[in-house]
Amino acid sequence: MASTCPVCGKSIDEAAAKAPTGQTKFGAQEVDPAQGTRQFYDGKWYYFDSIQCRSKFVAEHKDV
Repeated sequence: MASTCPVCGKSIDEAAAKAPTGQTKFGAQEVDPAQGTRQFYDGKWYYFDSIQCRSKFVAEHKDV
């Protein structure tokens, strides 16, 4: 499924943004931020095309 970055409007492949690329030594899933990132906010997941867009979103929504 494709989403649009709420900051810059670029298209993001949700499946690629969620796809695990590895695991930390504590068992947490790692993902490839070059494929997109996500942030849970106000009851739903938001998808971003880059860490920079996600950082801008978080800065604008201080209650994240």
